[in-house]
Amino acid sequence: MLKAPIYITALSSVSALGSDSKAILEAYQNSNHLLTYKELGDKKEWVGALPRTKKEAIQKMRQVDTKYRNLDDSVLSAMYVSRKVLKQAGWSKGDDFGINIGSSRGATQLFEAYHTEFLEKGKTSTLASPTTTLGNISSWVAHDLQGKGPVISHSITCSTALHAVLNGIAWIKSGLTNKFLVGGSEAPLTPFTIAQMRALKIYSKAGETVQGPNYPCRTLDFGKSENTMVLGEGAAMACLEKGNPKNALAKIIGVGYATEVLDHNVSISTEARCFQDAMKMALGNINPGEVDAIVAHAPGTIQGDMAEVRAIERVFEENIPFLTSNKWKIGHTFGASGMLSVEMAILMLLHQKPLVVPFVEHGDLPKKMDKVLVNAVGFGGNAVSVLLSR
Repeated sequence: MLKAPIYITALSSVSALGSDSKAILEAYQNSNHLLTYKELGDKKEWVGALPRTKKEAIQKMRQVDTKYRNLDDSVLSAMYVSRKVLKQAGWSKGDDFGINIGSSRGATQLFEAYHTEFLEKGKTSTLASPTTTLGNISSWVAHDLQGKGPVISHSITCSTALHAVLNGIAWIKSGLTNKFLVGGSEAPLTPFTIAQMRALKIYSKAGETVQGPNYPCRTLDFGKSENTMVLGEGAAMACLEKGNPKNALAKIIGVGYATEVLDHNVSISTEARCFQDAMKMALGNINPGEVDAIVAHAPGTIQGDMAEVRAIERVFEENIPFLTSNKWKIGHTFGASGMLSVEMAILMLLHQKPLVVPFVEHGDLPKKMDKVLVNAVGFGGNAVSVLLSR
């Protein structure tokens, strides 16, 4: 638990949900998933793709500024969202604010294109290296926004965006800066990336005819007999400030983080010790019964979903909060997923509406939403928990 809260004064995103907060809330409130059965290479796969209009708006950035023509979609999406969140927070270009934007994969599409070029020609383009480094995302956002504060990039797989939150809080608490832009961006919808997930035997096998109650990704469905993860693309950014700003959307009152000794390169333990430790640290001396909801990481895999819920049962015992997640609707956006979960939590706090997973039995829904915990974990057992309050 933090001695003094840090405030989220703006949050903006782009994903399969779109990028307008009102439309995003409406989309969360219906039982339809936003996954599409799309051709990738010589196969069709379920993916959480951006709406066509949002994709076109992001691509248009290449035409407006010639310097942006050779940038990956992960960079352009981050810039697109960062411009919006800056305006929403009332910050100005050139202000003294830090930037920490992470990505699990970085410039996935561009890197693969350059590598293909190299295999075919034995050489590659001049800009292959500078446009595919992981630091590329934060650096270009800093250039675009003319920020004067520290610029940080990192990759901690699927917990990347929440690790950016931890970094932003640490810088603000240190007194070195008062404001931080944090988040994650991911554009992983390539045949090679999905092939990697298939090699792990965790990707959804659902066919094109899956509709209605038969969802391609069955997050938090503990009766599923096979793994159902689906990849999505997206970016999400938040503005962090100290004090008690009038435009605050929510406050961060606790953060936790932990890793665990692994039995396998991609596994977490059956009771997700890393999640237990991260959640306990985020709660501090807060009674677990005060938490009204948890936005679970829940990727739609058998082991991943069950391990997280077992960890929640160990920490909360008889006070299990309302559980939800968004990956059944928009897919797993890797490094951006944690911040998209924070967005979901803030929508529930602001509008006092529990956003349900439609194929899961929920029992009595919470009548109030005062505190929501957000979880994320990535390959390597790197768990982060962030406790939000109204």
